[in-house]
Amino acid sequence: MNNTPKTLSVVIPVYNEKATILEILDRVQAQPEVNEVVLVDDFSTDGTRDVLRTLEGRENVRVLYHPVNRGKGAALRTGFAAATCDMVLIQDADLEYDPADYPSLLAPLLIGRADAVFGSRFLGGTHRVLYFWHYLANRFLTLLSNVFTGLNLTDMEVCYKVFRRDVLERMDLVCDRFGIEPELTAKVARQRVRVYEVPVSYYGRTYDEGKKIGWRDGVAAVYWIVRFGLGR
Repeated sequence: MNNTPKTLSVVIPVYNEKATILEILDRVQAQPEVNEVVLVDDFSTDGTRDVLRTLEGRENVRVLYHPVNRGKGAALRTGFAAATCDMVLIQDADLEYDPADYPSLLAPLLIGRADAVFGSRFLGGTHRVLYFWHYLANRFLTLLSNVFTGLNLTDMEVCYKVFRRDVLERMDLVCDRFGIEPELTAKVARQRVRVYEVPVSYYGRTYDEGKKIGWRDGVAAVYWIVRFGLGR
């Protein structure tokens, strides 16, 4: 019997990423820490589903499908429920984040010092220079989140978040769209577990290249930060 611990599940929410999904999956599976990849297609309409069907049966890969588009948060909840390993990491399906950062993200967990680890695009990692107003909005949302949670994060909206699975299982997550980021932050803070932050690289996309988050998501994030900050 193989008693080797199943260390890391990587959950990848997917929506209209036909051009990048195979490359990001190859990069993720190239990381030796990864035991399982859970792909959740959120009703893509650009041919992504056809690509994902070719992955069914691939070793250590599970592919799940939403029958309607529900949003990133809903896709993550589906993926979290399916994950089986001791730690769960969130990976976007585009190429903005580099799986080569996994060792840094996992280190505080593996040595027993952390229960959750957040990446940060603002702690010195390599990043593509893009939109000033996105940067400003991100810093404002992170500051507002910190006011309510008591954490001192520098990048609440970052994709790269890693949790011990038991920490995730204690969260009653409800957000369907991008509000999942402040929700995860608020609910991990509420558990008073040990949260670490490490620098990560960021290769951001323009809207022409497929970036999806917009100003309405920023407004919605304020609502979710306040709602969860008030314990609702």
